[in-house]
Amino acid sequence: MVVGVWIYGGTVALLVAELAAGRARALFSRRELAMYGACIALNRFVTASASAVLIAYALRLAVPFHRGAFAHAPLWLAFPVTLLTAEFCFYWVHRWSHDGAAKPWLNWLWRLHHTHHSADYMSVLVTLRQNIFWNFVVPTPWVLALAVYAGQEAAATLTIMTIYGWNLITHSDFRWDDKLRALPVVGRLFWASEHILVSPGVHHTHHGYGRDGAMYRNYAVTFAFLDWMFGTLHVPQGRPSRYGIPGPRLGVAEDVLYPLVRSRKTQPLTAPIAN
Repeated sequence: MVVGVWIYGGTVALLVAELAAGRARALFSRRELAMYGACIALNRFVTASASAVLIAYALRLAVPFHRGAFAHAPLWLAFPVTLLTAEFCFYWVHRWSHDGAAKPWLNWLWRLHHTHHSADYMSVLVTLRQNIFWNFVVPTPWVLALAVYAGQEAAATLTIMTIYGWNLITHSDFRWDDKLRALPVVGRLFWASEHILVSPGVHHTHHGYGRDGAMYRNYAVTFAFLDWMFGTLHVPQGRPSRYGIPGPRLGVAEDVLYPLVRSRKTQPLTAPIAN
């Protein structure tokens, strides 16, 4: 209940702020309303429950004798371990999903993640723009479920609240970091901090192409040092010139329901994969 209030309450609060500031006009096309209606309804009421059942069953089969094994571990240790594990695993699956734009054997993973990148703008609602099967392959629910299974429900709760809260900040159209980056001394310090934590600018760049766009960089959600460590960090000078994916759009049904709905049309990542 607490997590649900945090996720949906935080999303609605920031969305209202975006609307009040006139920053979310692109949401009101027929296509975008259909996209978000399908993503939110199907993921919330169908695949979230189905993936939870699958994960719980898989854990019972894989580690049947270790339920509650770490229940006595202190929260000050369990929380950072859970958060770092979730972030590390997400970094690699997220990176592989973008590699799938150029590697045929991984293209299915890119097609599942493609939905999230198909918006040609940024908004807090983009956090909820997901293919219905993404819940099954993204590692975060698996790591959180394992933490709960091991007796660390509080650590799992804090982890999802941290990750989702950071997602709201970095997907929002509000770019408070632009002003910080422009200040002479503070800007240099902020630039250094972007090598540790993901800023809105760092993640906006990941959703963009053209000048200061780098869809093939910045795969971490919260900890930019993972990108720095593995050579995929791009700290931008400003906003990307364009958001979204170059080329024609897929239909809403295919974007949300792939591979249940699929056409011959492919949607490759036409920006350079390595640069």
